[in-house]
Amino acid sequence: MSENGVLIGVSEHPEHLLLHRANRHGLVAGATGTGKTVTLQILAQGLSDAGVPVFCADVKGDLSGIAAAGTPNDKMLARAEKMGLTLNPVAAPTVFWDLFGEQGHPIRATISEMGPLLLSRILELNDTQEGALSVVFRAADEEGLLLIDLKDLRAALNWASENAKALSAKYGNLSGTTVATIQRKLLVLEDQGGGHIFGEPALQLSDLMRTDGSGRGYVNVLAADKLITSPRLYATFLLWLMSELFEELPEVGDPEKPRLAFFFDEAHLLFRDAPRPLLEKVEQVVRLIRSKGVGVYFVTQNPADIPDVVLGQLGNRIQHALRAYTPAEQRGLKAASGSFRVNPAFDTAEAIQGLGVGEALVSVLDEKGAPTVVQKTLVRPPASRLGPLTPPERAGVMAQSPVRGLYDEARDRESAFEVLQGRAVQASQAAAAAQAETTAAAQREAEAKAAAKQPAAKAPKATRASSRMTMTEVFTSTLVRNVANQVGRELIRGVLGGLAGGSRTTRRR
Repeated sequence: MSENGVLIGVSEHPEHLLLHRANRHGLVAGATGTGKTVTLQILAQGLSDAGVPVFCADVKGDLSGIAAAGTPNDKMLARAEKMGLTLNPVAAPTVFWDLFGEQGHPIRATISEMGPLLLSRILELNDTQEGALSVVFRAADEEGLLLIDLKDLRAALNWASENAKALSAKYGNLSGTTVATIQRKLLVLEDQGGGHIFGEPALQLSDLMRTDGSGRGYVNVLAADKLITSPRLYATFLLWLMSELFEELPEVGDPEKPRLAFFFDEAHLLFRDAPRPLLEKVEQVVRLIRSKGVGVYFVTQNPADIPDVVLGQLGNRIQHALRAYTPAEQRGLKAASGSFRVNPAFDTAEAIQGLGVGEALVSVLDEKGAPTVVQKTLVRPPASRLGPLTPPERAGVMAQSPVRGLYDEARDRESAFEVLQGRAVQASQAAAAAQAETTAAAQREAEAKAAAKQPAAKAPKATRASSRMTMTEVFTSTLVRNVANQVGRELIRGVLGGLAGGSRTTRRR
């Protein structure tokens, strides 16, 4: 970094990315192996030296070398001498992130923050399925159900399926078949490891906008070598992050330098097969996020990968070599050459094809905000390492991280899954209690009927030999009759007393 901005390289004169124009976005393009990653590393470290925090994705794994001081070889020293530069190897302050939590701090978002539109993009849902997912989100909001991770969304989908009739009457048709399809696609996402990005603690954007003790901006490097195997997940996650910056950061106009520089590597994945509503969202974010102090830089193989409405917003452009062997490549070459302000000294299309590794055509915004005439430029060597860190080196950087311990352990607070599970348990307990009461009542009724049918005990009759009784027989007969009547009363009280809920002891006189 120099007083004029970030030094990109040297043409007829030094080519600088002006800091107060760096929020006007940019493009780094070129075929594989032509030096795009090195250019990205130079820009990221230069902005960091100027006090600008940076976020970038490390798709191939070699961008991690920005966290270590470089070791210039003879070729790099010769190039620096040719450009009149003195190489001062130095590392950039770096924070490593990883959606899978393997090569950096876990980086998470909640399901609610992601929203139905972006989630539909990840799950590759059609319009009908996206509409159903939007209904589930709306209903969950109205029910006070927090959607934090995949199990919350799955529980909300089950709840919506069980209440499909009521939800359909309120929001329109919601079929169980559609909900089941979304559930299956969630399972596929989870099998791909996508469940790791949803949860808490969710990323705080302020942690991407830190500076170190000397005022240099931290370079936030997202390990994406594994993530890139799920292209939609990769592109949608970065789009979500960019849109969060747009929604949360306040307006600052045109600051002296960006508040954050955001590098979107493999940018063609963002636009490939994207539905029109999503493209409109991208266009809106790119057009308006400049006034939030954020510069967005798309890194891709060909400018033709970027829609014209977005490409027109990218004022700072660095074009590495392109090949034009096929009709598609020729159209890309035409698009690339036509996007520059013409230099009468050479043919832009021919120059692009003739560039060597580490060379580029450069056009940046000048003091007045106008693009400069395109120049053939020798890109400067980086001050940090070319090539990846070793695992122990990466672990050492993470041990010194300013966010160490903030995101490493996942939290699982009460949300939709727990609430709906609690409701199910309460409903089950209530149903069990009602069933028990019904069973007990039926048993009491059966016992009452059985008792009512039991015959009362009768006293035995005395026998006599003749119709006339002696005084002794009369006395004996009277005594036996009195005893029998008393026993009969006790038996009847015992049965009726029990049915009436009393006892023989309390009822006996």
